[in-house]
Amino acid sequence: MFITGHTVLVTGASSGLGLEFVTEALRRGATKVYAGARRDIPLVDDRVVPLRLDVTDDASIAAAVAAAPDVDILINNAGISGAPSLLTSPVSDIRDVFDTNVFGVLAMTRAFAPTLAARGGGAIIDIASALSWIATPGAYSSSKAALWGLTNSLRAELAGQGTQVLGAHLSYAATEMTEALDVPKLSPELVVAQIFDALEEGAAEAIVDDITAAVRASLSTNTTAALVP
Repeated sequence: MFITGHTVLVTGASSGLGLEFVTEALRRGATKVYAGARRDIPLVDDRVVPLRLDVTDDASIAAAVAAAPDVDILINNAGISGAPSLLTSPVSDIRDVFDTNVFGVLAMTRAFAPTLAARGGGAIIDIASALSWIATPGAYSSSKAALWGLTNSLRAELAGQGTQVLGAHLSYAATEMTEALDVPKLSPELVVAQIFDALEEGAAEAIVDDITAAVRASLSTNTTAALVP
């Protein structure tokens, strides 16, 4: 599905990859971009419509559906890290990670699926990770593994209404979430361009970089190695 002439909604749009999705969608000719976030969007453009949106809050999602009845492409970008140990981190912290990274995606997809269907099918992009396929301590990688499965199942369920569902996987992008990590990082511009290219090619999966491609190819032999330089 092409961006040109369509309306896009991006979650987690105030910074990092989310803000770059907004910027690149405009560059590719989006008619309108709803920028969903819990804080202000540092971007001024007549085509950008800021939305106060918390993907873990049902009322907030319902308000977004009412405010954005013309969405063609939903980008489930909002995500958090945290809960570094499944054994010792507070269970509430673990739930927070899964509520945002998994159930938030599900809630947004369920809420906007009828809108997409009414507009001819549209598309959904779920931002996962190379850590979808690598077991590391804590809640983040396990939440991304769950997101991978969720995306695949939603693709099967939404096929009947003609909705393209793209799962996007990458190693580390240079964002606020990864500032403290001493690892090679991809530019947000490169990441978003690769993902949108995959969308416009009609792909089901976007594998953004060589590290992620190698991890994807090694699934049958290695699911426990850490993603380090």
